[in-house]
This record gives sequence, C-alpha cells and structure tokens, in this order.
Amino acid sequence: MFSLHPLIILVVGILTVIFMIALLKMNAFIALITSAVVVSLLGPGDLAEKMSRVAEAFGKTAGSIGIVIALAVVIGKCMMDSGAADRIVRGFLSLLGEKRSSTALMASGFVLSVPVFFDTVFYLLVPLARSMHRRTKKHYLKYAMAIAAGGVITHSLVPPTPGPLIMADNLGIDIGVMIMVGALVALPAAVVGMFFSAFVDRRMNIQMKPLGGELSEPEPLEDQQLPGLMVSLLPIILPVLLVSANTIVRAMAEGAAEGSGLSRAAGITAILGNVNLAMFISTAIAMWMLKSKRALTNAQLAKVVEVSLISGGVIILITAAGGAFGAMLKAAQIENLFRQQATGLMLLVFGAFIASVMKIAQGSTTVAMITSSAMIATMVTSTKTLGYHPVYLATAIGGGSMIGSWMNDSGFWIFVKMTGLTEAEGLKSWTPLLAIVGFAGVVVSFLLAVILPMA
Repeated sequence: MFSLHPLIILVVGILTVIFMIALLKMNAFIALITSAVVVSLLGPGDLAEKMSRVAEAFGKTAGSIGIVIALAVVIGKCMMDSGAADRIVRGFLSLLGEKRSSTALMASGFVLSVPVFFDTVFYLLVPLARSMHRRTKKHYLKYAMAIAAGGVITHSLVPPTPGPLIMADNLGIDIGVMIMVGALVALPAAVVGMFFSAFVDRRMNIQMKPLGGELSEPEPLEDQQLPGLMVSLLPIILPVLLVSANTIVRAMAEGAAEGSGLSRAAGITAILGNVNLAMFISTAIAMWMLKSKRALTNAQLAKVVEVSLISGGVIILITAAGGAFGAMLKAAQIENLFRQQATGLMLLVFGAFIASVMKIAQGSTTVAMITSSAMIATMVTSTKTLGYHPVYLATAIGGGSMIGSWMNDSGFWIFVKMTGLTEAEGLKSWTPLLAIVGFAGVVVSFLLAVILPMA
C-alpha cells in the first residue's frame, strides 16, 4: 500500500485546487474532483478502493444536498420571474421610508440571498440603488455597498445556498441549527457592513456613471403586476420556519416519554421539517405564484424550471465534488496533524484564517468554504473536546471566506461592472467591505462560542 505523510497529502491537495482554478482557469468541479482523486491515491488504503471511495463520497454528498440545491435554484428563478423578489424589496422600502433606503436595500439583499444567488440579487437591486441616487442626488456608493453587505453575508452563512449547506454536511451540523445560528451571526455583520458603507461613501463620494457595453437596466414592473407581500415572502419564510421548528421541537422532546405530546409533535415536525420536504413545498408555492401571476402554460412553466435546473446542476456537481475532497482528506488521516496544535477556540480562528487564505488564492467563496470546512472537519473529534457547537466553526469559516476578495473573485467583477465603478474604486470599496463584514462574522462567531457554546 502506497501512502505519503498526511502533511504532504494536505499540501498537495490544496495546491491542486488553487493551481487548477487560479492558474489553469479550470471549472471548480474539475479542480475539486481532481484534487479528491489525487488525495485518495496518495492516502492509505488498498489501491482498488482508492477510486471507488471518491465516487462513494461524491454520491453521499450529492444525496444529502442535491435536492435542496436543485429546489433552491427553482425557487429563486420563480421569485425573480414572478416579481416576488421585487415585491419584497418594495415592501422594505415602503416600511423603512426613503431616509432609511440604504437599510431597506441591505435588508432586501439579506433576505433575498437566502434562496437566490448573490449575483442575481445584486442584478435585481442595483437599478433601485441607481433610482434612489437619481432621486436624492447622493449616496450612490452607500446604496450599492449596502446591497452587497446584506447579500454576501447570508449567501455565505445561511442555507440553502451551497457553501453553508456543504459546511453543515462536512461538520455534521443540523440544517435547522445552521439556518438559525447562521442568521444570528449574519445580522450584526450586515449591520456593521452598512455602517462601513456610509463611511466609505463619505470618503469617496463617487457619482453614478452610465452603464456601458451590453449592460442594461431592467424596466420596473407596476405594483399591480406584482404578487402580494406575504405570498412573496412565503417561499423564503416557510422552509426556515419548518426546518427550525423541527430542530427546536426535537431538542425539547429529548428525554420525553414515548406517546407524550412533545414526542408526537416531534414526529410531525420531523416530517414537515425535513429540509427536502420543506423546500419542495416552497418550490410548489413559488411555481404556482409564477404560473398564476404571469399566466404561463404548463409548458412555459416547465421551460423556466428546466433553465434554472441546468444552472443548479453545475452547483450540485461542485458541492458534491467538494464533499468528496473532504472525505478523502479524512481518509488520509489529516486530523493527526493538528489535534495538539489547534484545539478549542484556536481551531475556530484557524478555520477562518485558512478560509481567507483559500479565498485570496483562488477567488471563489464557495470553494474556500468547501475546502476549509473539509480540512477543519478532520480535526474535530467531538463537541465535548471542542468546547462549543461546531456550527460556530462553520460561521467563522463562512466569515473568513469573505476576507480577501479581489480581482480573481467573480463577485468583485459583478459589483464593479453593474455599478459602473472602476477597478481601483472596486478595490477601495468592495474589497474592504467584504473584509469588514467577514471579520465581523468571525468575531460574532467567537463571542457566541464563548457566551453560548451549546456544547
């Protein structure tokens, strides 16, 4: 049996990911699955098993997160096309008023980035930032950065977006716990980002420029063309409520007598709060909303779903490949390297640091979360020895994966091109914003691990 020292295997695995994404410009799926194969071949075990265990780990991860991601992209597409996302934004603006429009834009990005990918949310909200600037003649950068602050943090911490999902899977975290704690950490981090946005806006005073090239600003729909606010929020709120209720009731029912009220309630919430079923119900609501509001035929609705699933398939492949990579690191016995060196709260800081290094090196926040959580998972033997719930490791890694965004990050270019900023202006606004928001997420995770360890 051929096997190298675990430290060599770890270095080779991480460098393979970085080299293939950053230098060869390979798709993240190809980079991660190649790294998984390389790590498996260099690790211990029979040669005949080294390839099969990669496929088995890939299938296990796909089975745990594939349905959720596929349904999430359908929900996101239906909410965009039906006008539900637009209705939510207008609801926040109406509630908070024009004077607090930056808060409304941050809140909209915060909520919408739970089921909808960040680039889509930003595309939806930037025209509103431009419209607000035309009305107020000021604060353009503040509006744009507020959207980013709200959107990137929930995209990085709250399922069902792929990064938080795979972190929960790697670290053995209940999805309901990941949703609740992820949102708890994300909220103060987003508020810090909003205040930082106001600070940068005062210092830079950037005026709005016309969008060039092929970029265009979508025409806003009339209010009567949009669905109601409550039904618009339902596809987002319902799975969060169902999954969280399952987690809470199950915790309360521990030790309860069989046949008791709590025990029966736990049986019901276990079904309704299963993340796959909760997302399925929300998907049905989102599809119905789109079909009824836009008067689509079944064939037209099917086409919308098909388009969204094509993009979702790529995300599932990437996250499943990341799961396989993490499993191969465990098979290579990486945990033996760090058990004495990084424990307790130091492991939380170490996880955030590794995520930041991965982010700077290869650009993708999702890949940084996948690889870092896979590596940290090999070092966690039990919650008792850790001293706090592993969900704080996940939120710290999510925060760390935002630190160091620059020109190798697709999010940087989305922000720059859709706001009309120059690259230099993006480096002075987007890059420090994500660093501040991410660092705030790490600090809040650290404090909660001390104050509310849940161990």
